[in-house]
Order: sequence, then structure tokens, then C-alpha cells
Amino acid sequence: MQKFDTLTGVAAPLPIVNIDTDMIIPKDYLKTIKRTGLGVGLFANLRYNEDGSPNEDFVLNKPAYSKSEILIAGDNFGCGSSREHAPWALLDFGIRCVISTSFADIFYNNCFQNGILPIRVSPEELEQLLKDAEKGSNARISVDLATQEIRRPDGQVIHFPIEESRKNRLLNGLDDIGMTLERDTVISSFEERLGESRPWA
Repeated sequence: MQKFDTLTGVAAPLPIVNIDTDMIIPKDYLKTIKRTGLGVGLFANLRYNEDGSPNEDFVLNKPAYSKSEILIAGDNFGCGSSREHAPWALLDFGIRCVISTSFADIFYNNCFQNGILPIRVSPEELEQLLKDAEKGSNARISVDLATQEIRRPDGQVIHFPIEESRKNRLLNGLDDIGMTLERDTVISSFEERLGESRPWA
């Protein structure tokens, strides 16, 4: 899993409340178990017109935001079904950080398993960041995980909370498998002792 330390760039504003996982990646794109190739389906019902052409009014189709790695979203982001394809699609598109006032629990957990940093801020802070993001390429936002800071274009700093264990996992690029492999020596030693004491097991 890719490590996350700092990220600076133009943030895309998506001030929609209750964006569910079906809106993030519609069910039509769930025919694969691969983590790649899903970026094309990200927000498909919003990004594309009925004829398949790009919806020029959708934020990620606008030139200023087409390469955004930071998404500023409305409250309760990632609600709905528990599909892990949602963070896969975000990551495949290039989104490494989502900022909102709240996230659905399963989506929030899935983000950390896939190298995406979900940040919770207050409604007032979200409003400030949305205004920054609306300035497009004239405003760049920086996210520093180590210091737990969001730096606005005017230099103002917003501090955000995160559990220390989740923080360390992202800083070191460790998913559940990576965490287990870090204990490989201990696990192997345990298995060896168990084999000696219980050879029939």
C-alpha cells in the first residue's frame, strides 16, 4: 500500500450531503475484484451524460480539478452499502484524501485499508475549505499527516484528529496484511514452539 505523508494541490469541492457508495461507484462497475480500472466509473452518474459524454458541469470534469488528489465533500460521505470498490475507485482516479464533517464507519475504515486519508473537520472549517477549493488553481491546500494539519492557501492551519494507530499505518503504508507481515518473526517463532509442544496439532 502506498504511504501517505504530505499532499499539496488543488482540492475539488463537492458540497453534496449523504454521498453514498453507489454514487461514488455505481453497481454497474462492480463486476471486478481488481482494485485498478475503477477510476473511470467514479461518480459516473454525475460525471457523464446519458449519451456517455462528459458532463462539463461536474467538478472533476473541469480542467482546474481534473487532476485533484484532495476532495472536499459534504456531510456523511460514503454512506450506504459497504462496498470496498468505493475507495478503490477514488484511489484509481487519483484521490488520496477526502475531507468532510463525517463519514460512514465502514467507508472510513476501508479508506485506511487502501491508503486514503479521510479527515474529519468541523462544519465551519469545511465551509472555509470549500471556499478555498472553489478558487480552483488559484488556491492550493496542503495536508500533513505527521503534524495532523491542513494548511489553507492564506496560511491558516486547521488541525485534525486521527487515531495514532491509523496514522502510523498510513505513514508506513501498512494494510492488515502489511501489519501481519511486520510480525512475521514472532508468528514463525510461535508456530515453531507450538509444533514442538503439540506435534499432533
